[in-house]
Amino acid sequence: MRVTTIHEGPGLSVYDARCDARPGEKSFVEVYRRHSLAFVRRGSFGCRTLGAWHELVAGAVLVGRPGQEYVATHEHHASGDECLSIKLEPELAESLEAGERAWGLGCVPPLPQLMVLGELAQAAAEGRSDIGADEAALLFAAKFAKTVRAKAAGATRATARHRARAVQAALWLEQNSAADIDLESTARVAGLSPFHFLRVFSGALGVTPHQYLVRTRLRRAARLLAQGGRPVTDVALEVGFEDLSNFVRSFRRAAGVSPGRFGRAARGERNIFQERLARAA
Repeated sequence: MRVTTIHEGPGLSVYDARCDARPGEKSFVEVYRRHSLAFVRRGSFGCRTLGAWHELVAGAVLVGRPGQEYVATHEHHASGDECLSIKLEPELAESLEAGERAWGLGCVPPLPQLMVLGELAQAAAEGRSDIGADEAALLFAAKFAKTVRAKAAGATRATARHRARAVQAALWLEQNSAADIDLESTARVAGLSPFHFLRVFSGALGVTPHQYLVRTRLRRAARLLAQGGRPVTDVALEVGFEDLSNFVRSFRRAAGVSPGRFGRAARGERNIFQERLARAA
C-alpha cells in the first residue's frame, strides 16, 4: 500500500492510497484510529468487517470506524485499486451528525451524489481545482452524512463466484461507459442470462447495472468539468449522454447544481460550496 499525504490538519486529513495487491496475495488487516471515508477511484477490492462481506468498485465508499477491524482482499481484480482517503478526528466526525450506525456500515454503494463530489475532491487533491483539498473533502464528508441519514447500505449475501462476476462486469462497464450499452450486452459479458445477471449484480454491489452505468458517466463528467475548458454539451456527449437535457437533469440531481455551476465552483466560485455545506448541516 502506497499512501501519499495530500492535506493534514487538526481535524481532517486527506491521503491518496494506492494498492497493487493481486489475486492470491495474502489479505491484510487494518484497524482505524480515526473515522474514515475512502472513495474508490479505480479498481476494486473486497472488505470483511463484523462478519459481513462488502465488494467495492469505482464510486463506492469504504466507511471506517475507530477501533473496528477490516480485512481487505483483491481476489476479483488483478490491478489493485486507488482511493482518496479522508480521515476525520472524532469531534469533526460527530459534528456531521451522521449517527454512530452510519460509521459502522462498512460500505456505501456507488451513489451519484457521492461519486460526483468524490471526483471534485480528487481534482482538488491533484491541484486541478482552485478549491482546497480540505474544503472538497469536508463537502464530501458532509454529503456522506446527509445521505446515510436517509439511506441504509447492507453487506452482500452473494456467493464468491457471483461477486466475482459482478465485479468484472462493473469494471467492464466503467471501461466502456461512453458506449451504447444495454442489460443484455452486459449480461453476455458476465456469461449469465439478463434476469440472472440483474439479480447477481444488484445483490453483490447494491445498485443495478444501469444505475452503475449512469453514475459512472456522471463521475467522468464531474472529472471533465472540474478540469475546465470544455463546453457542457461536449462533456455530455463524451461521457455517453446523447440527450443534453437528460444529462443536465441527471447531473443536477447528483450534484445539487447544474454542470455549468459545478465547473465554475471547481474553478474557485466558493459561494456555491458554502451553500452546499449550509444545506448539508
